[in-house]
Formats: sequence, C-alpha cells, structure tokens
Amino acid sequence: MPELPEVEVVRRGLARWVVGRRITHAEVLHPRAVRRHAAGAGDFVGRLEGTQIAAVSRRGKYLWLPLRSDDVGSIDDALVGHLGMSGQLLLQPQGSPDETHLRVRLAFDTGGRELRFVDQRTFGGLALDALVEDDSGGRIPTSVAHIARDPLDPLFDDDAFARSVRRRSSEIKRVLLDQTVASGIGNIYADEALWRSRLHGGRPADRLSRLVVLALLGHVRDVMNEALEQGGTSFDALYVNVNGESGYFDRSLSAYGQEGLPCPRCGTPIRRIAFMNRSSYFCPVCQRSARHHGAAAQDR
Repeated sequence: MPELPEVEVVRRGLARWVVGRRITHAEVLHPRAVRRHAAGAGDFVGRLEGTQIAAVSRRGKYLWLPLRSDDVGSIDDALVGHLGMSGQLLLQPQGSPDETHLRVRLAFDTGGRELRFVDQRTFGGLALDALVEDDSGGRIPTSVAHIARDPLDPLFDDDAFARSVRRRSSEIKRVLLDQTVASGIGNIYADEALWRSRLHGGRPADRLSRLVVLALLGHVRDVMNEALEQGGTSFDALYVNVNGESGYFDRSLSAYGQEGLPCPRCGTPIRRIAFMNRSSYFCPVCQRSARHHGAAAQDR
C-alpha cells in the first residue's frame, strides 16, 4: 500500500500540472471507484464538471483537490482520493490507450494531459466532500478530519505525539500504525524507523521514555524524507508517480522486505514475523524483543 512518501510524490506531481485548470469532462468507468460518494456516479460527474482545481493537498495517505466553481468563487468542496492498495493517479496524453484498470477519467480546459484514476484491486477511490475548518483554521474534508496530522506536517505537535504514545500499552509498532496518533506511517516506514531506533516493534509503548519516543519520531521523519528524495518505494508495478515511473527507495531499505539478508549494522540475518495480517521485519540482535528487556529494563 502506498504510504506517506508515495502519496506526497503523487501530490507534488499533480500540483505541478492541475492547479488552476478547469475540469471540462468527467467519466466514471467503474462505480466502485466512487463508492464513497454516497450520491452516486451521476452526481459525482455533474458536480465535478466545470469546477476549477485550486490546490492539491494531503494529510497522511489522503489527497484532496479543493474546488471552486469559478475563478473568484468560494472553495467549499474538494475531490478526495485514497489510493488504497493499488490506486494510481496518472497524467496521460489525451487519446492514449486506456489502462486495463482505468476507473475514472478527468479532462481539462487546457487540453493536453488528462487525469486518470487507475486501480487494479479497487480498494481505493474518489469522492466529493465538503470542507470544514480544522484545528489551525485551515480547511480539510470532513472524511479526513478524523485522522491525525502526519510527521511531515509543519503543525505536527511532537510533544503531544510523545504523550499519546506513552499513554498506550499496545506494541509500539501498532501505535505507529494508528492513524489517530500520527497519520501516514505504514508498514514499510514503521519497520525502517524501528530498525534505525534499535527498537523491537513489540515493545510496549508505555514503557518507552519521552526521549526514546521523540528519537523514534526523528527516525520516522528521516526515513520518509529520504524516501521522498528517491521517489518513494516501489516493490511492484502498482505504485508509480503521475508519470508512471517507479520510485527506487526499495534499494535503500535496511529491514523491510530483507528477510534472510544480513543486517547492515551487525550482519545478523533479518527476520520476518507475522503482524496484524502483514509482516514485520527486524534484526533479532539489534532490536531485542520486549521479553529480553523485562520490567526492570523499562526505558524511563
């Protein structure tokens, strides 16, 4: 599943092309792609056509395009997108062959490229949503308001994050993946940040000191920023940027997906274990499990 760096790569690509352009034609080729738009595909198309894209915004793994009805009109709604497991937002030349899993097509007044939503597994989707005021006086879609800010957001509160983490007795990796604590952190970057922190994902969050939690947050930011510089992480053809190009941060991964390969720090083979219907990757020497620390070794 695309995580924060991959979605931010897509956001930046869209922002360079679609801001200020007016949607002249919208086409839904598969109703499941707009299933989150309760009024249905016809309403989705009718409300989109004629609107102008004012910006391209993101929180966590959600993207949204604030819309105005004319050049000076108010901005009350947004086109909200979530890529799910396999969603792609591609800018393709008009008239180029349709992708096998093309779900939604948007054409613009300037001609040239059109925006296509392609989704093989149809877990992602698009919807129109009202904008509401957030805690900083900005505007955010109602469907996104429930998730926390992400670690790359300038308004992210590090101290509040540390307090929230340390109030929870769950495993630290489970807390990292909780989008109400911090959004945008998925399996890949959680494993990488934990490896850099020398923390086992099964360590109880409430046994970590504030300094340890803040150091972990720093590693989350570092690994995400490095991934951004390399276009994100592509393990297969399902994640690409708006030009259809894969990222290459997978070549820099130290733990995730590296089962059996030597730990870059100590040489011990990386292990994989089952975790929340997915996998966790870690070094059994550098990242000792919680039972090896015991109650007397709490990081307080």
